[in-house]
Amino acid sequence: MQPINVLTSTAAPLDISNIDTDQIIPKQFLKRIERTGYGEFLFFDWRRIQEGPNTGEPNTEFVLNQPQYAGAKILIAGKNFGCGSSREHAAWALTDFGFLAVIAPTFADIFFSNAGKNGMALVRLPESDVSLLSARSAANPKHKITINLEAQTITDDQGFSATFEIDPFRKYCLLNGLDDIGLTLRHESELDSYESGHDKDFWLAPRATAS
Repeated sequence: MQPINVLTSTAAPLDISNIDTDQIIPKQFLKRIERTGYGEFLFFDWRRIQEGPNTGEPNTEFVLNQPQYAGAKILIAGKNFGCGSSREHAAWALTDFGFLAVIAPTFADIFFSNAGKNGMALVRLPESDVSLLSARSAANPKHKITINLEAQTITDDQGFSATFEIDPFRKYCLLNGLDDIGLTLRHESELDSYESGHDKDFWLAPRATAS
């Protein structure tokens, strides 16, 4: 998992509230068993025209289809982002597409947990601040935002500055690029020692016979 400390990037503004996980990654793409390859299906229905003679073609009005936002590592969204079902695939799709952070007023609880475990920084700011940053990115696609995870600050190239809260444990994991497996592997030597002793005591040693 990629460590995150200071992230400076352009941002894709998606000023919509209550974006649910079925919009982030529709259910028909949940059959895959890998954790990669979901980026191309991110916001699948919104990225394609749904009606008329051009059905299925890219929707050029959708922000992620606009070339000026290509490469943005920050997504700005409305309140209650990630609501709906608990599918972890939503976080996989966002990170596979290239997003390392989402800024929103609020997040759904389960998505918030899933995203953090998959290396994504979620920044909660007051709705007025989110609207301001979204408007600036919409007006100027080159608008740069900096998220400093260590200092818990967010700034932009137009003088905006704010602080945000983050759980200390999640902050530690993001700073060090640790997912659940990475956290476990920090104790690899202790685990190996335990397993070796367990094998010796319960498998390799001769069993006592009843008299």
